[in-house]
Amino acid sequence: MAVNTSAEAPIPVGEVSRLIGGWIDRLGAVWVEGQITQLSRRPGAGVVFLTLRDPSYDISVGVTCYRQVFDAVADVVSEGARVVVHCKPEWYAPRGQLSLRAAEIKPVGVGELLARLEQLKKSLAREGLFAPERKKPLPFLPQLIGLVCGRASAAERDVLENARHRWPAVRFEVRNVPVQGVHAVPQVVQAVKELDAVDDVDVIIVARGGGSVEDLLPFSDEQLVRAVAACRTPVVSAIGHEPDNPLLDHVADLRASTPTDAAKKVVPDVGEEYERVRMLRDRARRCVGALLEREERGLAHALARPAIQDPHRMVEARAEEVTALLERTRRSLRHQLDRAGSELTHTHARVVALSPAATLKRGYAVLQRPDGHAVRAPGEVEAGETLRARVSEGEFTVRVDA
Repeated sequence: MAVNTSAEAPIPVGEVSRLIGGWIDRLGAVWVEGQITQLSRRPGAGVVFLTLRDPSYDISVGVTCYRQVFDAVADVVSEGARVVVHCKPEWYAPRGQLSLRAAEIKPVGVGELLARLEQLKKSLAREGLFAPERKKPLPFLPQLIGLVCGRASAAERDVLENARHRWPAVRFEVRNVPVQGVHAVPQVVQAVKELDAVDDVDVIIVARGGGSVEDLLPFSDEQLVRAVAACRTPVVSAIGHEPDNPLLDHVADLRASTPTDAAKKVVPDVGEEYERVRMLRDRARRCVGALLEREERGLAHALARPAIQDPHRMVEARAEEVTALLERTRRSLRHQLDRAGSELTHTHARVVALSPAATLKRGYAVLQRPDGHAVRAPGEVEAGETLRARVSEGEFTVRVDA
């Protein structure tokens, strides 16, 4: 029920604790999953105390149970084990502390863990977190590499030594975190986010040596998988050995079988690159040499051609052709003119022969009436009519007598 309070009418702390306890007492029993981090079994005590922690978040809660409840699973449950507890929330009013009263404890077996991981894998795959098109390419030569690994671990040593052996100038930004246990997931996630926020970091390697399925569970945690999927920096997963396959391998941009393999895939070998450069340089020299030799042969062949050796020879040959064509044109034109002159002469002779003036020169005359019409027949004139007679040397007038 709501409690009316004010600055003038507050309620005491004990009342607040009592009210919280009353609300919690109304809660029913629940099944809770977590990882045991602290276990206290005092000799002769009838109650066992343990702390149950969420592996994905920095949250823990105390659990109490009767000895006979814990003894039923004491052989298979220890600190670090994952369990499922059937319990009822309780509120300890004097200290204001929440705890769980366990009525049954069940260990989470490896088979069940693997089944849950498979379910989570399918769910994340449906979201597209493992899609190949989301993978980011690694830089050829990273200037600064982010490394998330255990403190003074073999994985850290393998990555650093192999990377510096391959490229001595490579630099690392190392984040040492727990790589197993209840604190692993939140700290690994935080380390990945910190390195992703550094602009100079070109690639992030998450490395851990081999281990059991339970030891590698933090690297299959959903929170870590989503954090890696959200990174803008390429992430390389180097967890365990070749058979190990946590979910981090699927979401990472590159999977390395071991931490040593991660160093080889991320950092190029300076000796190999020098040899590759040498080979490419030799190949370039051979290509350039072959090109120069081919061009020299082509140039020599071109210089050996007559047109290049004696350039005027082609001009002279063309000049002779032009002269021959010019003479041919002149001959053809003279022939055409001669033939046209001959035709003109013959035509002139025919015109002269057929001309009336030529007829008049032979003694003939042309009689014309006053209107200019030529007289062709005697019936065309009348007696006494005056006509004009045209002869070769001029004209005169005649008169018709009869």
